[in-house]
Amino acid sequence: MTVPIASPADEQPVPLHQPLPHRKILREWLIPLSGRTTVRALLLLALDYALFLGLIALTLWLQAWWAKLLCGLAAGFGIGRLFIIGHDACHQSLTPHRELNKVLGRMAFLPSITPYSLWDTGHNVVHHGYTNLKGVDFVWTPKTAEEFAALSPWQRLLERAYRSGWAPGLYYMIEIWWKREFFPNKTHMPTRRPIFFKDSLLVCVFGALWIAAVAAVAFGMGQSVGLSLLMGVAVPFFFWNTMIGFVVYVHHTHVRVSWHDNKAAWTRAAPFVSTTVHLTFPLRIGTLMHHIMEHTAHHVDMSIPLYKLKQAQSRLEQMLPGRIIVQPFSWKWYFDTARACKLYDFTRECWTDFKGRMTSPVRANLPAPSALT
Repeated sequence: MTVPIASPADEQPVPLHQPLPHRKILREWLIPLSGRTTVRALLLLALDYALFLGLIALTLWLQAWWAKLLCGLAAGFGIGRLFIIGHDACHQSLTPHRELNKVLGRMAFLPSITPYSLWDTGHNVVHHGYTNLKGVDFVWTPKTAEEFAALSPWQRLLERAYRSGWAPGLYYMIEIWWKREFFPNKTHMPTRRPIFFKDSLLVCVFGALWIAAVAAVAFGMGQSVGLSLLMGVAVPFFFWNTMIGFVVYVHHTHVRVSWHDNKAAWTRAAPFVSTTVHLTFPLRIGTLMHHIMEHTAHHVDMSIPLYKLKQAQSRLEQMLPGRIIVQPFSWKWYFDTARACKLYDFTRECWTDFKGRMTSPVRANLPAPSALT
């Protein structure tokens, strides 16, 4: 059925009993919010780089180990903020200039040791193109009970750790960064392009310079080189992996979010809306994370810059009452989700535990998302 494109004058909230409008209509709602400014982008990048470098310097300058640790953790959060800016640049939503976005994106990705072109392929093409379609999207893809049973004891132990809620950083570091982003092999990246190797080499050089600079400064200041490398390199990098692993997990994992192994069924489910969670936080934590949690709006229209995502998300929730999963964050909710979302049964269309027991309602019986918030 062809859905007519509505004009701005015709825009009214779409009742839950009516079909979801065509994606073109949803994007038209957000057109006024798609403007990008170069100056604002440059200021954000400069601010977050100053924050990151200042915190790394503090891990060297401060004497108490606990103060070094706190600064190292904060530097990891700073890496996350830089990465979100790079993520926008990779989507061409940071500035109006395509080539400048590529430069700024590579700069912003350096502290996270993320090769720009490999992230572009895995995230923009695969994840956004096929969100929650098993066999294509590879981010936090749930296994079936049969797949889990076929794993080796060590692989089952690792999968249990990944899905425990305590190890999102371990998952991201091994399954995403190491296997798919840092000089990936042909199994995980069949396409071979010279730019992939160049970008991997670029971040490798940055990482080596980062380590060398911290070690040299620590030696010159008479501080422990080992402790300085731990607090000024390892802690920030692992915190960053934990942060991004957590973020991508909660974006698309929820007892009301479905996965699909059939492309036709996946297409009918309007995955740009139905597979994405808007996680809300108190104390403006969402703002500190550059609004990356206003994620439904981002999946509907990747051209919306990070500094306009909050307004875009509000617009969608106003126009699509009851359709978008809006989840207030709590640690109880997070660990309840981790306990429930271990494996996925594609026949019954529900989440299960590691024994295959149903832990979420079957998709056909789901209540409206608004009833879940």
